[in-house]
Amino acid sequence: MNRRTFLKKALGSLFALLGLSGGTFYYAKDVEPILLRVNKNTVESSKIAKAFDDFKIVQFSDTHIGFHYTLEQLKDLVKKINGLQPDLIVFTGDLVDEPQNFHWDDTIIHILKKLQAPKGKFWIYGNHDHGGYGTEVVLDTMEKAGFQLLQNNNVTIKEKNESIILAGIDDLMLGKPDITKTLSQANTNLFTILLAHEPDFADKAAKHPIDLQLSGHSHGGQIRFPFIGHIYSPAYAEKYVQGEYNLNGGNMQLFVNSGIGTTRLPFRFLCKPEIHVYTLKSKA
Repeated sequence: MNRRTFLKKALGSLFALLGLSGGTFYYAKDVEPILLRVNKNTVESSKIAKAFDDFKIVQFSDTHIGFHYTLEQLKDLVKKINGLQPDLIVFTGDLVDEPQNFHWDDTIIHILKKLQAPKGKFWIYGNHDHGGYGTEVVLDTMEKAGFQLLQNNNVTIKEKNESIILAGIDDLMLGKPDITKTLSQANTNLFTILLAHEPDFADKAAKHPIDLQLSGHSHGGQIRFPFIGHIYSPAYAEKYVQGEYNLNGGNMQLFVNSGIGTTRLPFRFLCKPEIHVYTLKSKA
């Protein structure tokens, strides 16, 4: 039994077991997937300089355009993000669901180009971006939309006379991740943020001078039930599935974004799509 068949059978069995009505199927397929929520978090650290107090980072992830997520919905997402007035925008992978079958034109470019952040827009590869021969076409699209790729490298973000480090690692499943190269020449005394598509990389990241990891990939499990939790999460998102985690004795935070779109199955249940807003605070 392949994964798609297993998921369909498991989902059907669980719905039947819990006695859920056809109305719940409708809700999971047509209602909850469009109930976008804004997940606001404050990130405090003594390594964050005063100049970065109230600095706002918006993360969005896993749009999976083409699989029950449309370009019109992407337009609405852009308006929502711009309304939050971010200083910095990060996209943590999986732009379209099947790059090899997607009709590529300039539409996505024009939409994503409207995203505005004075300190820049950055992105990393997800497994669906590398998959289906999408590596080059996704890169070209994101570059034309004004996004800078972080692929085993880092950049310094400056605010007045202070700085933080923003790093990004290549996709674990289909890329060539190299954490040593990613942090090469980075000032480890500065607050360091790592973008990693797969959240379970956090166990390795915690062994390095990283203060905050932002991930996606899991979709939060996409289908969740009370007392049961998620019924499935993909490889490298099996340990850290949704929300906030603290590692390395609390010295590193991990946030796992539940994503925007869906994949494999066009359902979300008790797992709304979300964007994250992180407000930095200097801690005495």
